[in-house]
Amino acid sequence: MKRKDVTKLLPVVLCVMAAGCMEDGEETGADVMNYYESAYTEQKADVPQMGGNKFETYRDNPFVSVADEPVSTFSVDADGASYGIVRRYINSGYNNINPSSVRIEEFLNYFTFNYASPSDDNHVAINAEVGDCPWNSDHKLVRLGIKGKELQAGEVPQANFVFLVDVSGSMSGADRLDLLKKGLKELLFQLNPDDRISLITYSGEVEKLLESTPVSQADKIRAAIDKLTAYGCTAGGEALKMAYEEALANYSPECNNRVIMGTDGDFNVGVTSTDALVEMVESYAGKGIYMTCLGFGMGNLNDAMMEKISNAGNGSYHYIDSEDEMMKVFVHERERFVSVANDAKCQVTFDKDYVSQYRLIGYENRTLSSEDFDNDRKDAGEIGAGQTVTALYEVVPAGNQKGTDASKAFLTFDFRYKKTLKQASILLNRQLTVDDMYNKAGRSDEFYFAAGVAAYGMLLRQSPYKGDASYDMVEQLVKKGLSFDPHGYRAELLTLVGRLSGER
Repeated sequence: MKRKDVTKLLPVVLCVMAAGCMEDGEETGADVMNYYESAYTEQKADVPQMGGNKFETYRDNPFVSVADEPVSTFSVDADGASYGIVRRYINSGYNNINPSSVRIEEFLNYFTFNYASPSDDNHVAINAEVGDCPWNSDHKLVRLGIKGKELQAGEVPQANFVFLVDVSGSMSGADRLDLLKKGLKELLFQLNPDDRISLITYSGEVEKLLESTPVSQADKIRAAIDKLTAYGCTAGGEALKMAYEEALANYSPECNNRVIMGTDGDFNVGVTSTDALVEMVESYAGKGIYMTCLGFGMGNLNDAMMEKISNAGNGSYHYIDSEDEMMKVFVHERERFVSVANDAKCQVTFDKDYVSQYRLIGYENRTLSSEDFDNDRKDAGEIGAGQTVTALYEVVPAGNQKGTDASKAFLTFDFRYKKTLKQASILLNRQLTVDDMYNKAGRSDEFYFAAGVAAYGMLLRQSPYKGDASYDMVEQLVKKGLSFDPHGYRAELLTLVGRLSGER
């Protein structure tokens, strides 16, 4: 479809919204892959949409032979919505979690890791380490870390925010529109006087409730927020297009230009319509307008659609289930609305002399071809100011390592990003050696915490790759990471794990 046709489709598209492989302790490549592939017969491909919520179903990344594919490439994903959704399920009393609601990369990246910030003029710093895999003693686990540059008060660009608020009847309630209104008011206290806010609403009709207004006129903005009332059906009309056009009308290359959509996801959008929406947000992302999706409520949450359009819109996707989460997004981590690394991609190259197989844990819908890594025209993920991104690989060591050169690299981690969307990309790299792989020194607390989060995700996903993972193992690993917990989010995870482990 041509982009010029998208505008013609919008009235239609948005109106539709209304409605035994081990022998003697040795593993061969074929053994490992056959073992795990057979386990998929026990993993249901189709799972019920719990409570009417809509999730994309996908299989876990498999083990890959290094001899066949030594290079693994993926886009970063800094979303955290999946973790918030699962937390809502658990806190609501569910003990059988829909596996499709669990995206392990979003579990990992919900948390801030204690990584070093850039010490040079780069906007990101990367790090890596390797240790024993907790759920499979014959394997190793590689942790890759990325940290976005933190901004000082004078470095934060002026905001040009357009809030697109769903005020349909389904948004009524303390956990939906009321919660969003509290968050918008709290955000006013965090912004600078010259930042600007617009407010567009949609239900049966679209209304520009507040034209672009400086935060110095906070009383006027609060009065507009107070007018937000849920009523009628969800008929998007030209809402999304109007929001982007409002952002474009006040656009400045020096500003943080962003549409922030708050909705319970009560959209009835088919695959074709979703593709049209994706194409539209991509076109505005190319003009420098970023997208953030905030999901609210349960029962009709269209998680699959919101994740797709936020990814396409150079943005992020968060699920808001409480005032604490609203504070996390709008206060504690508000600087993440400023992208410091654009089109961020990772490429990992393994040496077949030291690694026979690898498996990327999570990021199933973010994988790229190896050629995409050097292609600056290829869209990828964004990293906000001060934000951390974590990825894990489970690797199978190759053969007997006796007599090998310990200084040889078994893994090369390349990372590419742009400081701005219009600039050429910058390449960073890091290597891990054979000595790193077999060094018996203790690993960082962040290594153990990341392993615990991944094991938890695999248990919830009923992953065929979970090995010896158990809730007791998750608790032990997470406890090792509690030394860094500025806002108590890691301790909260421990509470959630305890609730589920007591049910099983």
